[in-house]
Amino acid sequence: MLSVEAVSKTFGGVQALRSASLSCAAGEILGLIGPNGAGKSTLVNAIAGVLKPDAGSVKLAGKEITGHGPEHCARAGVGRTFQTIRLFRDLTVRQNVEVAHITCRSVRPDVAARIGVDRLLAQYQLDGFADIPAGTLSYGSQRRLEIARALALGPLLLLLDEPAAGLNEDESETLAVAIEGIRRDVGCATIVIDHDLRFINRLCDRLCVMDQGQVIASGQTEEVWRDPRVIEVYVGQAETS
Repeated sequence: MLSVEAVSKTFGGVQALRSASLSCAAGEILGLIGPNGAGKSTLVNAIAGVLKPDAGSVKLAGKEITGHGPEHCARAGVGRTFQTIRLFRDLTVRQNVEVAHITCRSVRPDVAARIGVDRLLAQYQLDGFADIPAGTLSYGSQRRLEIARALALGPLLLLLDEPAAGLNEDESETLAVAIEGIRRDVGCATIVIDHDLRFINRLCDRLCVMDQGQVIASGQTEEVWRDPRVIEVYVGQAETS
């Protein structure tokens, strides 16, 4: 579904991405992890069209989307959430989801008919808040609304950037169950970035580990955690902190 090949990006004299490659299949949940500054969010921004790579290729369902801009990538099937919540705070909860669903109806009407705004609101426990401004929701509910809005696009690929940030243990578990439901109900490829490794290990089928702009390990969860390079990144950090 998603294929990222040898993507590089430099800001001034700093190389944020160094020939980074990964893939994510339909129905798969891939965890993208690494220390702060590893290049995770930069790579996600390159996939979503926010940044144009200096080199490399991003393909979704076999179609080139490299550097095509966020609007084009959204219409091509890329849905995402952000580290910092970016809702339309003055619009109602329902209107936030409807904005994305309008795009879905225009480019994937069969998917739009299947998912439906009311269904998404109920699925993410937001139906009781449908007519209130999104900015008045609790933090955890705003996180769920961001995911519901991203899913209203009918995405082929869903990018979740630190979805569990700021959530307590019970809220994180509720969120993990909701994300697992995406596999069952939507079947899109899903990439999750998060620093909560318990959340990542519980949720993801595979892991992709980045450090200093490079992918240093990729594979099944147990296999990745045995990789000496991953051990060095995480255990070395713990010893120096």
